[in-house]
Amino acid sequence: MTPNHDRTSGVEGPEDEPRLERIRDAHPSRVGVGRTGSRPRTETLLRFRLDHAKARDAVTTHVPNDLVADLDLVSVRSRAESKTEFLADPSQGRNISEETAERIRADCTMDPEIQIVVSDGLSSTAVETNVPELLPVLRDGLADRGLDVGTPIFVEYGRVDVMDAIGAELGADCCVNLVGERPGLATNESLSAYFVADPERGGATSEKSVISNIHRNGIPPVEAGAEIAAVLEELCEAERGGSERGDP
Repeated sequence: MTPNHDRTSGVEGPEDEPRLERIRDAHPSRVGVGRTGSRPRTETLLRFRLDHAKARDAVTTHVPNDLVADLDLVSVRSRAESKTEFLADPSQGRNISEETAERIRADCTMDPEIQIVVSDGLSSTAVETNVPELLPVLRDGLADRGLDVGTPIFVEYGRVDVMDAIGAELGADCCVNLVGERPGLATNESLSAYFVADPERGGATSEKSVISNIHRNGIPPVEAGAEIAAVLEELCEAERGGSERGDP
């Protein structure tokens, strides 16, 4: 984890300054920020407001169309018609319309061993920041293992379970969904990779596996791409995931 050297300690005259710095360097939480009377210091308050604004932006902004095109992803939308509907009714982000199903059956490779899905989820920032580095490594890793990869798809307003519908429609053996996670005040860039074998609509959450905390201060995207390829190989061989595969 990256130390917090970019943040200045707000504690004046700490009794054990080295210990305080070790604690601050161990995680990104707001500790040792000090105070002015009963109120937070101005710098602390401004940083809090900045991080909160970044978190809101991650949820409400959209993944640029140019990025989707540069990554050579087929772009579709979940059943949600707008960001407002997506946030208010999560079930709409977990499924696709019959029209979208027909389109992907027409435009995408059928019956692949691996289907890659990218979804904005609750952080478009996470997709923008991590997927351009992660996806090439993942593709290379799957190619090295001789796995047949379908046409990668981007789902706007997509949640984790949308990969069940897409994987089932395309007849994929295994699916991975790279999803922007709910942002916090420590990072707005966290991405997760969810996996499912033999996807089917309405599949149980317990049948899914996950690698989470993918971002520059967690699992770096390049490292995550290699790890995801390895998990997909294991998943295809085992033909089951989640608790059935022995994941906690």
